[in-house]
Amino acid sequence: MLSKSIAFGVAILGLFGLPGCNPASSHLAFVSLASSNMVAAYRINNHNGRFTPIVGSPYLAGESPAAIVVHPSNKFVYAVNQLGNDISLFTVDSNVGSISEVMPRTPCGVGPVSMVMNASGTLLFVSNAISSTISVYSIDSSTGALSQVSGSPFNTLSNPGQLALTPSSGFLYVVNSNQNAVVGYAVTASGSLQQVAGSPFATGLGPSAIAVDPGGNFVYVANLVANSLDVFSINSAGALTPAPGTPVATGGAPVAIAVKPSGQYVFVANQTTNNISVYSIDSSTGAPTQVTSSPFNVSTTPAFIQWDPNNAWVYVASQSAKDITEYTFNVISTTDFSFGPTSQSAGTSVSPAALAVSK
Repeated sequence: MLSKSIAFGVAILGLFGLPGCNPASSHLAFVSLASSNMVAAYRINNHNGRFTPIVGSPYLAGESPAAIVVHPSNKFVYAVNQLGNDISLFTVDSNVGSISEVMPRTPCGVGPVSMVMNASGTLLFVSNAISSTISVYSIDSSTGALSQVSGSPFNTLSNPGQLALTPSSGFLYVVNSNQNAVVGYAVTASGSLQQVAGSPFATGLGPSAIAVDPGGNFVYVANLVANSLDVFSINSAGALTPAPGTPVATGGAPVAIAVKPSGQYVFVANQTTNNISVYSIDSSTGAPTQVTSSPFNVSTTPAFIQWDPNNAWVYVASQSAKDITEYTFNVISTTDFSFGPTSQSAGTSVSPAALAVSK
């Protein structure tokens, strides 16, 4: 069940959640709600950022949906179910924004925790923490159906965590908190994985989150135990080299990373200090510099942080407040800017696990 504020929003959907609305004036957001086995859907107004829940939301998913992604066509949504050991496929109604699950669900490894899709929407990658594998699937462009590629699942180090894929889809990286390392793989055209020479690459203690910049030049790793951010440059073979001046300190227990679509700034959500550390990135070396006003206070226990694909807002989820708050930013200089909440937010009945936003 949605919170009262969001339930009230359903009553005033107007043009934002009914057939016949103009999709160009808005885009969709999908939130996995792990503890209730549901996926919530919202329409976000492109002009004022307002969240409006879709009629019928939230929708039943598998057992403990975690990571969630939207297909580039905006026709399909995928949620990986951490306790169900499978993947839910939903079709999206382009007019309303509602989703319908296509059964049966697709099996994956044991304890799936992370999922990424390539830019063309032809391949899907899932890391399975308990079975210590990475499952790779080809995607049928007409139906969204998943088929494991030859050789999948691929063995990796024990307890793999979050995944990150370069924009060209040439390299896949996965953090491993047991080994304090990042493992890199070259991705073939068919989706098979070949470990990068020199991999695994050492990180700080307890790597928990990973991201790649939009240019495909740098890898960012947040270290939960070390309270630090590692920055690595990527060479032509996919090998990683630490950037000058790294690692840099973050707040307490960094759990999530978001890279500005321009690649100029990196945002790190710190769970125990309830703030966001922001760094400007040297485009040639990757060296990070914390912006003057950083860190910025946010809602308690942030769970994830994500940029809106339209480069307009940043979304921060709170585990304890059970909501997603929208933030805006104003650049003051290359090393400083303001960051604060808008009046828009989406309440959920349980803690949100992950967010996927359509373009």
